[in-house]
Amino acid sequence: MVQFLSLSSGSNGNCYYFGDERGAFLIDVGIGNRAIKKRLAEHGLSIDSIEAVFVTHDHFDHVKSLGTFVERYHKPVYLTRTLEQALRTNFCTAGRLKGYVRYLEEGKETRIGEDFCITPFVVPHDATQTVGYHFHLRGERFTVMTDLGEVTDEAVRYASLADHLVVESNYDVDMLMTGPYPPQLKHRILTQSGHLSNEQTASLLRRCRHEGLRDVYLCHLSANNNTPEIAFSSAKKTLESIGSQASLHCLPRSVCSELFTF
Repeated sequence: MVQFLSLSSGSNGNCYYFGDERGAFLIDVGIGNRAIKKRLAEHGLSIDSIEAVFVTHDHFDHVKSLGTFVERYHKPVYLTRTLEQALRTNFCTAGRLKGYVRYLEEGKETRIGEDFCITPFVVPHDATQTVGYHFHLRGERFTVMTDLGEVTDEAVRYASLADHLVVESNYDVDMLMTGPYPPQLKHRILTQSGHLSNEQTASLLRRCRHEGLRDVYLCHLSANNNTPEIAFSSAKKTLESIGSQASLHCLPRSVCSELFTF
């Protein structure tokens, strides 16, 4: 049995748990260690079961507590060489990851243990480098893309391989354009290295349609430029229009999701 739990999803912090009875791992550590421990315990999960951390990119809301997590729990950190170089000087991680780094290569599958293999792939975002992850865990196939500014062919390819897709649906265009953000920030979000709108996420779902897709999890929703209802409605209409039977979920921003099992 594979379990998935979103511990936090949004600009306030990002952290995702995947595991089974043999062990577990996190994707990103953008919230505090005590919050991780507490939220896992609420679902009967132990922080001691976590065997590794995978990093998507070097923005604060994804690595805020990575350094302190590694110092306290002494777990390996898997990431690309480009990201490792960036984290050497990041104030959240500088001097804290030495001895715990394990390298992944973009576009190359790495097997870790008997029933787990993972592939990082580059997505467009305004960090030093940003990767999504496609992985197999006990026969279940996941693709996770938390921050990206446009739908690339590679993103579609890995989404098309997934049984379970975790993908950003950050903003509603009308809410963003009429909202309080300054022009420079609006421009940053709208660019190809910014974030995905609900409409862009819908486009991804149309392009990656396949019979094996069972679950779609919308992540990293904006607090100011989106609502779960709007994001859900946009994705739901798209799934219905292409005849997909995939279950749809919006992951909450600052609290745990429910515990999903497969």
